[in-house]
Amino acid sequence: MAERITPRAESYSDWYVDVVLGAELADYSPVKGTMVIRPRGYAIWERMQSALDSMFKETGHQNAYFPLLIPESFLKKEAEHVEGFAPECAVVTHGGGEELEEPLVIRPTSETIIWSMYKKWIQSYRDLPLLINQWANVLRWEKRTRLFLRTTEFLWQEGHTAHATAEEAQEETLRMLDVYRRFAEEYMAVPVLTGVKTEAEKFAGAINTYAIEAMMQDRRALQAGTSHFLGQNFAKAFDVTFQTAAGELDYVWATSWGVSTRLVGALIMAHSDDKGLVIPPRLAPTEVAIVPIFKNQTKAEVLAYADTLHQELKKQFRVVLDSDENNSPGWKFSQWEMYGVPIRIECGPKDMQSNQVVLVRRDTGEKEAVAVSAAPQRIGELLQDIQKALFDRALAFREANTRDIESYDELVAFFEADGGFARAAWSGSPEAEARIKTETKATIRVLPFGNEQEAEGKRCVVTGEPARHMAVFAKSY
Repeated sequence: MAERITPRAESYSDWYVDVVLGAELADYSPVKGTMVIRPRGYAIWERMQSALDSMFKETGHQNAYFPLLIPESFLKKEAEHVEGFAPECAVVTHGGGEELEEPLVIRPTSETIIWSMYKKWIQSYRDLPLLINQWANVLRWEKRTRLFLRTTEFLWQEGHTAHATAEEAQEETLRMLDVYRRFAEEYMAVPVLTGVKTEAEKFAGAINTYAIEAMMQDRRALQAGTSHFLGQNFAKAFDVTFQTAAGELDYVWATSWGVSTRLVGALIMAHSDDKGLVIPPRLAPTEVAIVPIFKNQTKAEVLAYADTLHQELKKQFRVVLDSDENNSPGWKFSQWEMYGVPIRIECGPKDMQSNQVVLVRRDTGEKEAVAVSAAPQRIGELLQDIQKALFDRALAFREANTRDIESYDELVAFFEADGGFARAAWSGSPEAEARIKTETKATIRVLPFGNEQEAEGKRCVVTGEPARHMAVFAKSY
């Protein structure tokens, strides 16, 4: 209920945890750093998964599944990859009561095990492109964890594709980045920035990493999805060659891309309020909750009225009828607000006499009375309005908290104050990037597409040298 939630203005971190727990999305596990995803949280993930899976299949991808355990030697074949993931790996040294001949790593990601199989499956250009995705769990030994956002074990999808040319692989990398952008904006109602990561921020083993970056309500950035152009690095590490159409032998070109259950965290932090969870209708497991209001003498009639409405609405919407008699209507109103259901329907004796119901929007709290016969159409309209309103509100918030920064002092002051997204000229110097991170805790979240043209004639805010990029800096999760 609302009283259990720490206000955002008091402690954003505590507020977030209160919403996750209060909305019954997840709970802490007995295993440090892991979480239990409760049915309400998993239902959101299932809707995300369903939408993304359809988008993947529309772009020609197929699902497969690869083992959880990876021979330790596989990770060592790609030097950058093992260096990037070694500190996070959990290693199995014993099995069946005996010490293993070779330790097995619990997958932090699956490039190595997948490329060992691609070596068996790819012989000719006729076998390409190979477009595979898997839905799986992975494990990374995180030291600081937060429900959904960063846990030792989490759920995700990871796409791994093989191509005959660099151009095809690059096209695939950007195609999947745009799939993520569309999902974030059209389903999650979260506006995102897209672009390339710097060398310091890219995926271990990639040539280039592209990302979608979202602003949360505390003005921090959250990396919501990544797509990697891997070049021929993994193909060379695992000797995956193919006969080209010209009859020559070449290494295949690769991509990988993924999003995880941190998207549930992003949804919470982008839209929710001090009353609890707010879910965009397209991802809401329940779109409508009907709460009948009655006293003992009107109970049977009102419940019958509400049930008739329920039977009609469930033909079109994901709807529940809250006929629980143990709690008051006011308690139920607060509970459904906590759960984030986009529309609540209230109906009592007076509504029944007027042959109407009252519709209440979760995002604004606005109420309106409509005739029962008009309810289905109006509910459909409101769900579309809420979806759009949540996106527009999040976009306006991001724009209001994005600043063009002209000097280093201004950049430091920006992050010492409320912060947000800072657009600033950058020379491309790793030392300048590292200095900003050390002194402000902000990192370059993304180099937006086309930023090089915007940087022409500008000077780096750190070094004063000619700028090569317009970078977006932010503190992040």
